[in-house]
Amino acid sequence: MKHYIPVLSIAGSDSSGGAGIQADLKTISAIGCYGMTAITSLTAQNTTGVSLIEGVTPKMVEEQIRMVWTDIPPKAVKTGMLYNKEIVDTVASTLKHYGVRNLVVDPVMVSTSGSRLISTDAVDAVVRQLFPLATIITPNRAEAEVLTGSDDPVRQIARLHELGCRNVLLKGGDSDRTDVKIDYLSLAGEPEIITLRADAVHTPNTHGTGCTLSSAIASYLALDFDLEEAVTRGKIYITRALNAGARVRVGNGHGPVNHLFAPRHMKYIITKHKSES
Repeated sequence: MKHYIPVLSIAGSDSSGGAGIQADLKTISAIGCYGMTAITSLTAQNTTGVSLIEGVTPKMVEEQIRMVWTDIPPKAVKTGMLYNKEIVDTVASTLKHYGVRNLVVDPVMVSTSGSRLISTDAVDAVVRQLFPLATIITPNRAEAEVLTGSDDPVRQIARLHELGCRNVLLKGGDSDRTDVKIDYLSLAGEPEIITLRADAVHTPNTHGTGCTLSSAIASYLALDFDLEEAVTRGKIYITRALNAGARVRVGNGHGPVNHLFAPRHMKYIITKHKSES
């Protein structure tokens, strides 16, 4: 019996297709997994900004997760924009109920265009309830500063561990460096911080990069790569997607990366039926 490798994204919808659920599905599919969603909010947005956000009811979010999990249990889960505290509470309790594993938490706070995407009390709920469940969290420098009150990467990482995060990927894509972008990976129990470098890609098309990276990491975890390898492969994927989309014009603002620069065939696993064993 063949089974696709399912990955669940719990996040908001981006009507322009470059970030959120839409970016997640493209990424998961491009890497060869089977993408599923639980939509937390609807946004009216394009490459220049966000004009309106409406949250989905917590009950609907819970029911989406339940219906997926009881029929197609995901091998990995990523969370993105969770909108408000009530939705965070629901997502955390539901994931805990189902014994989530391979959970990638992207603490989305602000869009590429600068629009605020989550309330302050929701951020506090993410820290208290989702961080302890997460396999890894993936804040950028600005998000880490909000979460820790520090602008020093080493102090940010130490503080995030204190807040209950086992593993931390501190992204450097929002740094001012124009030669290289540096991410820092800190793994539980490892004293050394791993430095991940990639040449900076000079492009305005950076919409949805955080969503894309977290989905890529979740997909590689679902494919049974260990965490360090999943993060490394995720960084390679987003760098190549940025390069592939750098000279393509989509909209008048921050356009999307090219998620489908080299799509892979859908992966599957083969299991034996009990009667055959």
